[in-house]
Amino acid sequence: MSVYKIIFVFIALWMSLHSFAQSARVKGLILDKNNQPIENVNITVAGNRAQSNENGFYLVKVPVNQNVAVIFTHVSLKKATVFLTLKTDEDYEFNLVMNDQEEQMGEIIVTTNNKKQVQGITTIAPEVIRKIPGANAGIENILKTLPGVNSNNELSTQYAVRGGNYDENLVYVNEIEIYRPFLIRSGQQEGLSFTNTDLVQNVEFSAGGFQAKFGDKLSSVLDITYRKPTQFGATLEASFLGGSLSVDAVSKNKKWSAITGVRYRNNSLLVNSQDTQTNFTPAFVDVQTNVNYQASPRWQWSFLGNISQNKYQYQPLTRETKFGTIDNPMALTVYYEGLEKDKYDTYFGAFKTTFKVTDTFTLKFIGSVFHTLEQEHFDIFAQYRLGEVDSNIGSNTYGDVAFTRGIGTQLNHARNELDALIVNTEIKGFHDWRKNQFEWGVKYTRESIRDRVVEWEVIDSAGFSINPPIINLPKNDQPYSPYTGPLVPYQNVRAINFNSINRFSGYGQWSRKDKIGSSEVWYNAGVRIHNWEVTGGDVSGSAQTTFSPRVQFAIKPDWEKDMVFRVSGGLYHQPPFYRELRDADGVVQPNVKAQQSVHFVLSNDYSFKMWERPFKLVSELYYKSLTEVNTYTIDNVRIRYSASNVAKGYAQGLDFRLNGEFVPGTESWFSFGYLKTEENSENRGYIARPTDQRLKFGLLFQDYMPNIPSVKIYLNLVYNTGLPGGSPSYADPYLYQNRLNDYRRVDVGFSKVLLDNTTGEPKANWLGNFKELAIGLEIFNLFNNQNAITNTWVRDVYSKNEYAIPNYMTTRVFNVKLSARL
Repeated sequence: MSVYKIIFVFIALWMSLHSFAQSARVKGLILDKNNQPIENVNITVAGNRAQSNENGFYLVKVPVNQNVAVIFTHVSLKKATVFLTLKTDEDYEFNLVMNDQEEQMGEIIVTTNNKKQVQGITTIAPEVIRKIPGANAGIENILKTLPGVNSNNELSTQYAVRGGNYDENLVYVNEIEIYRPFLIRSGQQEGLSFTNTDLVQNVEFSAGGFQAKFGDKLSSVLDITYRKPTQFGATLEASFLGGSLSVDAVSKNKKWSAITGVRYRNNSLLVNSQDTQTNFTPAFVDVQTNVNYQASPRWQWSFLGNISQNKYQYQPLTRETKFGTIDNPMALTVYYEGLEKDKYDTYFGAFKTTFKVTDTFTLKFIGSVFHTLEQEHFDIFAQYRLGEVDSNIGSNTYGDVAFTRGIGTQLNHARNELDALIVNTEIKGFHDWRKNQFEWGVKYTRESIRDRVVEWEVIDSAGFSINPPIINLPKNDQPYSPYTGPLVPYQNVRAINFNSINRFSGYGQWSRKDKIGSSEVWYNAGVRIHNWEVTGGDVSGSAQTTFSPRVQFAIKPDWEKDMVFRVSGGLYHQPPFYRELRDADGVVQPNVKAQQSVHFVLSNDYSFKMWERPFKLVSELYYKSLTEVNTYTIDNVRIRYSASNVAKGYAQGLDFRLNGEFVPGTESWFSFGYLKTEENSENRGYIARPTDQRLKFGLLFQDYMPNIPSVKIYLNLVYNTGLPGGSPSYADPYLYQNRLNDYRRVDVGFSKVLLDNTTGEPKANWLGNFKELAIGLEIFNLFNNQNAITNTWVRDVYSKNEYAIPNYMTTRVFNVKLSARL
C-alpha cells in the first residue's frame, strides 16, 4: 500500500469515529469604571452559573456551536449581556467593564474575522501552534503547511514564500521588527526561533499584496502579538529536544502585567539521525519578557526584551551516503577530523508607548535595539571515497563498494566574526474620521556592521591539489609532468568590512468601509518611501530612494452564499540589507540597488457550512514581475548574493486552502499550491530560481477519540516537489538545472490529557495546583523518507565529472513530551 493510501485510510478511520459533543468555556476579568475588580458578579448561560472572585475573575461553561447569551448581573450595577458562539473545547477570554448607568448588550462573533478576510490575512490560533508536532515546532512549523510557503529543511525555522528567499520575509512582534543572526549556514545551527509560542496571543500572515504600513520586503509579512496576562499562571513543557517555562504575573492594581519565558533546546536527537555520525554538543538558550504598564486609560507603556545564546560545537566523525539508481548504485564514504565551534549571542530590547490623544486620534512611539555577536570557527579535514556498490544479491560483497571511482581529501577552514548593532526609532499616528481611517509613520534606522571573513577550502583529488579555475596559474597536468606553480586554495575569501547604513522610511495609508448598492466594499491605498546610504571603511555609496504605492479593494456581494472577492497589489521594493551588499568575495558593494517587484493578487474567500459545521475555501491567483534582481545561491540555509542587479524574473502561481471543522470542535486544513519562478541573468535566457518549488501539498489535521476525548491526535503532512539542486563552485548555473528529489514528510503526535481542572472543582491533593497536565508521543518523519536539502559535489578522478551527492535530512525520530499549565 502506498504512503498516500495509508494516510488517506488513516484520516478516514479517525473521521468516521465522531458523533460527540463537548462544552466550551468563557473566562476573564470583570472590572468597574475605575479598572478595579468586582467580586460576586453572577454569570449565567444556558443553565450554567458562576460567580466572580475577589480578583474579578470568572469561568463558566457554555454549550458549543450555538449562539448563546452570557448574562452578567450584580446587586449594585446594571446588567450586561453578550451573545457568542464557541467551538468544542474552546477557551474564550472576555473581559468586561460594568457600570451603574445603563445596561450593556452586544454580540461577539468568534467563528469569523471579517477584517482579516478583507485584508487577505491568514489568522492562526496559538493553540494550534503549540500542539502541532514538528522537528522545529512553532509558528514557522505551521506556516510551512500553508500554500505558497515552502521549505525542505525541518531543522530550520526559515521559509520561502511564492518564489522569494529567506531574506524576503518581514516578521513583527507587537509591531516591532525582528532580526535574526547573520552567519547561520545550516538548519542545525539555528536552535530557537525568536518567537516564543507560550507568549503568543495572535498570529497573522500575509503571503503578498500587503498594505503600505508593513515594511520594505518582497514576499510576506508575519505579524505576531504577545499576550497581556490578566491573572497569575504558568506553563511548563519538557521533551527529549529541550524544555520551556513561562510565567504570567499581574499586579494587585492590575496596572502592571508581565509574561516571561525561558527556553532550552538541544538538537542532538535529530542531528544524530542523519548520515553523518558526529559528536554534537549544542546548547540553545533564551530568555524573553513582555512587560506592560497601564499608566492611565489613555496611556500605555510596554517593554519587549530577549537574550539568546546559541553555542554550537560540532565534531563530524564519519559519513556514508548511498545514492544512484537500481542499475547503478553508488556510495560516498567520508572520514572526518577536526571541529567546528560556533557562537551566536543576540540581545534585543524595545520600548513602545501608546497615547490616545482623543477618541479619534492615537499616537505610538517605538524604539528598539538589536545587538548580535557571532563567531564561526572551524577546521574540518575530510577524506572521501566515491565508488560503485556491488548490487549482485548472490555476491559475498553485496552492498559493499566494489570499484572506486574517486578518492580525495578536503580541508575547510574559517575564522569568521561579526558584530552588528541595529537601532530603530519610529512614530505612528492613527486617525478615525467618519468611515475613514488614516495611518502614517516615520522611522529612522541605523545599522552598524563590523565583519571579518577568513574562509578557505583546499581540495586534493587522487593526491593532486586542485587549483581554482578563476585565476591564471601554470597548467596542471599531473601526474604526466610536475606542477611548478604555487599551491593555492580552491576557494579563498578574505575581507574586513566596517560599514554603517542609515535609513529613513515612512508611509501613509487610507482605509474606508462603504457600500455599493447592497454590497459591502473596503478600500485601502497607501505609499511607502525609503531612503538609505551605505558608508564606512573604504566604501561610500550614493543615497538612494524608493517609492512603493500599494492598493487593496474587496467586495462582499449581497448574495445568499458568503463570498468575498479581493484584488490587491502594488510596487514593492527591498532595499539591500548587509548580506545583500556582500559579494562572493566578501567585499561590500555599496551601490547595490533595491530589488523591485510588482504584485498582483486576485482572491476569493468562500465561507460555507458542511456537515452543519463552518468551513472556508480561500483561492488566490498571483503574479509578480521582478526587476533589479540580486541573484544568489543557497547552500542549506546560507544565501550568497552576487551583490549586483543584473537579472530580471517573475513568479506566478495559484494557491488553495480549505480549512474548517473536519472533526467537530477542531480546526484542520488542506492546502495546495502551484508555483513557477524563473530569472534571466544578463539576457542569457530564463532558468529556474533556487526557490522554484512547483507543487506543494500540505495537511494539518487534529482529532480526538470520541469515547475517550482526552486522547488527541495531531498530524502534520507536507509534500513539495524538488528544488533545483544547485551547481559546483565556479560552475555555470545555466548548465546545472537538475533537481533534488521530492520532499515528503509526515509528523504525527499523540497526546493524553491526564488532568483537566479548567472545568469542575479542583482536586484536593497536590494535583489541584494544575489546570492541565498532559503527556504526548511524537513521531517525526513517520514513513522514514529520505529528503535531501542540498548536494555535495564530488569529482570523479577518471572521467573528471562531478557527482551530485544528496545531503539527506533527518530520518524517523521518536520524542516524548510532557506539558503542564498552572
